[in-house]
Amino acid sequence: MQTVLQTESRYDLSFSHLKQGSIFGALSEASINYLLKHGVLHDVLKGEEVFSYGSKGASFHAVLHGNLDFYKHHKNKKTRTRTVCFGEAIGFVSMIALHERAGSLYALEDSLLLEIPCQLFSDFHDDFPFDFGILLMNLSRDMARTIRTLSNALVDNDVILKRD
Repeated sequence: MQTVLQTESRYDLSFSHLKQGSIFGALSEASINYLLKHGVLHDVLKGEEVFSYGSKGASFHAVLHGNLDFYKHHKNKKTRTRTVCFGEAIGFVSMIALHERAGSLYALEDSLLLEIPCQLFSDFHDDFPFDFGILLMNLSRDMARTIRTLSNALVDNDVILKRD
């Protein structure tokens, strides 16, 4: 995984392209440029690990290009629970919950990620409050879709959850 500058990227980072992604939908051009300028762009090669289980969840990543697989770890088991695609985010739950990473993330193909650390997320709230609200709503929608997909998988596989 290599850090790159926006001007060095081989992928389309235009406003018209990025706003097609669910995380950036309805955000202003100025706010997207702010995130690109102050975030960290990572060029990730196919097969590379982006983050590992148990690592600090002090940021989240937006997929600007490519597809990545997330593997959830629990009780010495590891299962692929989702593929993260263009315009989606990964790691937001760990960051917001102040938890370590609950799994690991691997690139299925060469990819470009925008890492948004906690401090940038906070600064974005201060500098772009309206867009911050939209971003939070977009991230919440992403989480809701993931919850729906995972809960449907429980039903499809006749999994009965234990009550505590």
